[in-house]
Amino acid sequence: MHRESLPQFSGMLFVYEDTRRVSMWMKNTRIPLDMIFIGSDGVVAHVHENAVPGDLTSIPAPMPVRAVLEVNGGLTRSLGIAVGDEIRHPAFGPDAAWPCAD
Repeated sequence: MHRESLPQFSGMLFVYEDTRRVSMWMKNTRIPLDMIFIGSDGVVAHVHENAVPGDLTSIPAPMPVRAVLEVNGGLTRSLGIAVGDEIRHPAFGPDAAWPCAD
């Protein structure tokens, strides 16, 4: 919230303690964001592109997820990130589609 910018290949990762229904919004967010909703297995479950700055509309994942990665608006399209892609991060543990090495 209240960010004026986000470095090009940076993001904000929101990890929940368990898999759950999640909704995001853009209150007090000043830049467009793509939201990548990620299942407990590290697989992208849903992508919402170019969320509108300041919009109070709820942006829900269509199914329970473990995490949401927010990146600059348009980045998912330019990198070709889509449903079914795999995310590598320790939060997704040993049962992830592509677990991190220790």
